[in-house]
Amino acid sequence: MTKVSVGVLENFAPKMKVLGLPFLFRDREHSFTVLDGPIGKMLLNDGEKYWLKGLGYYDAGSRSFYTMNKPILKPSDLEGEKIRVMESATAVNMVKALGGSPTPISWGELYTSLQQGVVDGAENNPPSFYLSRHYEVCKYYTLDEHTVLPDALLIGTYAWNKLSDEEQEWLNASVEKSIKYQRKLWAEAEAEALREVEKAGVEIIRPDKAPFVEKVEAIFESYKDDEEIYPLIKRIQETN
Repeated sequence: MTKVSVGVLENFAPKMKVLGLPFLFRDREHSFTVLDGPIGKMLLNDGEKYWLKGLGYYDAGSRSFYTMNKPILKPSDLEGEKIRVMESATAVNMVKALGGSPTPISWGELYTSLQQGVVDGAENNPPSFYLSRHYEVCKYYTLDEHTVLPDALLIGTYAWNKLSDEEQEWLNASVEKSIKYQRKLWAEAEAEALREVEKAGVEIIRPDKAPFVEKVEAIFESYKDDEEIYPLIKRIQETN
């Protein structure tokens, strides 16, 4: 078993890329409703042809921009800024749509890349920003919360199929309990991270999200001819 970001999982479960679309969810509660419901469960089964069975989703917060030289108050502030992104086409397209220059760099090399000016900033959730110590070089954190990208808990289908029906039930029940507990722990870690980076001199910016949302609308329209992803987008947006 393992836990992995759905941003990486989209390489094995193509429909998962829908979860990486910016401003797909109205808020955290909307994301939980979708992930814990029929849509989320269907997506968890999408990797089975690669022997990966999804068991559930752990909270990994919302990703937001942090920068070294200037605060991001509106999308136009990203113009000309080199922003580190994950190796994900969805993430690259999002930063491009907002006006920035997406630069894929491995997580392990990012601190040095920021120090040396290879990139001007990056985007991630508050605990990652804090625990990576990127706040030592990036003093502006813009909570635009553009992407709610969960982690998926996976088990190999070979291991899963060896379990009896009863054992599978036990595992599923345990996973459900762990999800509730993990989400509580995540909320606490997020609050602590924001407190600590602010103490360290980071300016936390809570921008008007509307201009950011408007800028990425073209990304959704680009999926209009995709018979799998576009209906999924609509179903997620219409979920209450």
